[in-house]
Formats: sequence, structure tokens, C-alpha cells
Amino acid sequence: MDTSINSRPLLQSSETDSDFEVESQKDLAVDGGNDVLVVPKDSRTLKHREPIDRFNASYFVFYLLGTTALLPWFFFITAEEYWMFKFRDLSNNSTSASNRSELQACFTSYISIASTVPSTIALLIIPFVGHKIPLKIRMVVTLSFMLVFFILTTVLVNIDTDHWQNEFFTFTLVSVVLLNIASSIFQCGLFGVVGKFPPQYITATVSGQALGGMLAALAEIGSLWLGASPTSSAFVYFLTADVFILISLVSFLFLSNSKFYNYYVNNTPRSSEDYQYEQLPRSIEDSPIVRHISYLDILKKIWIYGLSVWLCYTITLSIYPSVTGLVSSTRGHSTWSDIYFVPVICYLLFSVNDYMGRLLAGYLRWPNNKPWLVFFLSTLRFVFIPFFMLCNAQPRHHLRVMVHSDYIFIAMTVIFGLTNGYFTNITMLSVPKIVHVHEIEVASSMMATFLGVGLAFGSTLGLIFIELL
Repeated sequence: MDTSINSRPLLQSSETDSDFEVESQKDLAVDGGNDVLVVPKDSRTLKHREPIDRFNASYFVFYLLGTTALLPWFFFITAEEYWMFKFRDLSNNSTSASNRSELQACFTSYISIASTVPSTIALLIIPFVGHKIPLKIRMVVTLSFMLVFFILTTVLVNIDTDHWQNEFFTFTLVSVVLLNIASSIFQCGLFGVVGKFPPQYITATVSGQALGGMLAALAEIGSLWLGASPTSSAFVYFLTADVFILISLVSFLFLSNSKFYNYYVNNTPRSSEDYQYEQLPRSIEDSPIVRHISYLDILKKIWIYGLSVWLCYTITLSIYPSVTGLVSSTRGHSTWSDIYFVPVICYLLFSVNDYMGRLLAGYLRWPNNKPWLVFFLSTLRFVFIPFFMLCNAQPRHHLRVMVHSDYIFIAMTVIFGLTNGYFTNITMLSVPKIVHVHEIEVASSMMATFLGVGLAFGSTLGLIFIELL
């Protein structure tokens, strides 16, 4: 009889049903006194047929959830003009870089620390304790928490805070801390669940993250084109985030109650080639299998991919947007050079190519099952650090400008974005294939942790690189 090996536990707690049924006693073999279930490759033994994702609804929900995952970071950094207005020196009412108040000068550094440090701590803890809280509760509570604080931030946009700037400064930092903790918990849960779905759903989630950057950049460009005031622009930014988070919350509730979602989350089917022998207790009805999760074993399987995505984001965030956002056009003064060059080239062009890179990885999926090659290619991205630091980033005090061509800067920005998106998706797609079924949620959460820690390391290095210019 043609058989394949089943590595998936066939007996689980009440939340999970078996994908296979034993058709007869001939399917039970005895190996060393233990019952071993041998599952035929013949698909006729399947108890359940895979449900259909009607109208690709689940696919688009994962896209939306991916977009929401990094909204706090994207929308806070693109509202810089608004923060400079809120914390301006009231005596001269200036928001220019040459005449900044103490709060204006320190805000970027403080918001970077408030974003990265709590987020990193949360990401390091979540993989070990997160699975003890039901996934649906984690997702709903964190989305609700993000929505409440973004609504408060939106309301404060049109409130005069000039006479209590210090208190508003403190409230903003506390909001950033709490938002990023909630975002980290949400992101770990999101990658934990989407890892159980087919690869295209992972691609949808990571592509949605890049889409969030595109939306933030388009919102900023639109406000500049309309000539909106800093408060009007910020109101559009935060209101957009409110709408996205609310839609994401409703969409997840819809998704979590669908047959398609529960089929993959509760059963996590694999192809017949992935099934292995599974040791079963003698009393099948009375002794369900207890699945032991070893964090060390999971880490041993995925650490190369984890290190690759950590390195990818450490390199990216060390110069984007801290250094690339300071690059000015070398083609003289004009509306394009003075107003649109940075938001279009630095933010929008990078985000578009980051998005395209994630889509491309979903189709090519190369290199496949070659973690060391992925890591090697990720290390090659170090070349972007000296390149962008030698571009026309202003102001500078130590390094000479060596790259004087806008076209070279634009071309490298395209490659920079493409490679970031491509290697992000490749690593996320690879991990669910190399761990056992019951390890997928923890493994994917660990990958989200590696990604988040990379964001923190990169942001910290970005502050150092600015001082080296």
C-alpha cells in the first residue's frame, strides 16, 4: 500500500477535528508495541473538503490586517510637520529647523525611543506567553486599544494645546508607547495565524504592511498639493488611521467566524507529502495527544531566517527615513525640489517598490529551502548604508557629498525598496514550511519578533548615522 508519513497530530483537544479518518484496521500498524496510524495518499480518505474563500474575502481581510499592523509607526512619522507646529516656540511662532524649540528638537529622538524600546520588550515576551491567551481575544483587544488611542490623538489635533505643551508632549509619548505595545501584540498574533494559511495569504499580509507606507505617503503628498495646514494634514492622517483600524476590527470579527478561517486555524491541513507516522496511545478515545512546544527547538529551526529578517530591517531602518528623508535634490530650487522631492522619492517611491518586492517574492519564492543563501543576500544590503550617507543629505558636518545625481539616488531607492520587500516575504513564507503544524503560530510570532527587533535596532542606528553625516 502506498503510504506517506503523517507528522500532524490526529487527535487534539475539542477545538480541533482530525482531517483524516481510519477507514479500517489495516490502516493501523504496530511498531514496537505502539499503535501507528498510516495514512494513505489517496485523497478519498479526507473527511472534509477544503472550503472556498468566496470572493477572496479572507485574502483581502489579511491584506487589510497587514496594512493596519504598522499604522502607528507610519502615521506618526509622516505627521512631522504637525508635531513641529504643536511644539513650536510660542514667542516666535516658528517651525523652521534653524529655530526650533527644546520640545521640537528632542521630539524625534523621544518618539523613536518610545516606539522602539517598549515594542522590542513586548516582542521578546509575546512568543513565550502570547499563545496562552486565545488568539481572537488578543486580536480584538489590541485592535480596540489602537482604535481608542488613535481617536484620542485625532480629537486632540483641533484642540489648542499651546498653553499645555509639556502635558501634551507627555501624553503623546505615553500614547506612542501604548500604541506600539498593542501593535506588537497584534502583529505577532497576525503572523501567528496567517502562517497556518496557504502562502498567498502570507504574501497578502506582508504586502499590506508596505501598503500602509504607501497610504501614509500619499496622504502627505495630497495635503501638500492642497496646501493644507499642519493641523488639517494631521487630521486627515489620523482620521484615515481611525477608519482603517475600525474596518480591520469589523473585518477580523467577520473572518474569525467564517468556515474558511476555522478550517485552517483549527485543522491546518498540509499536502499529503508532509504527513508522517504519528505515535498514538493504545486508548485512542481516552488519551488525546498532548503537544509539547519546545521554544528552543523552534528557534533552532528558524534562527537563520529570523536573523535574515532582523538584518534586513536593521539595515533598512538605519537609513530610512532618518537619512534618506534628509536627502535634497541637486537640481536647484523649484516646487518639485523643495516640496515634493522627499515625500515622493523618499517615502512614496520606497513604499511602492517595497510593496512590489513583496508581491514578486510571492510569485518567485526563490531561494527556496536555502536559508543560508537568504542570509547571504540579506547581508549584501549593507552597501546601501554608505551609499545613502554619501548622497546629498542635509545638514551635514563630517562627510562629503559623493553622489550628486538625483537619478542614481532614485535608482538605488528603487532597489532598496524592492530588496526590503522581497526578503521580508521570502523569510515569512519559508518558516511555516520547516516547522511542525502545532509549532506554526509560535514560529511565526518569533519571526514577527525578529522583524520588530530589527526595526528597533535600525531606528537606534539611524539616530547615530545622522550625527555622523
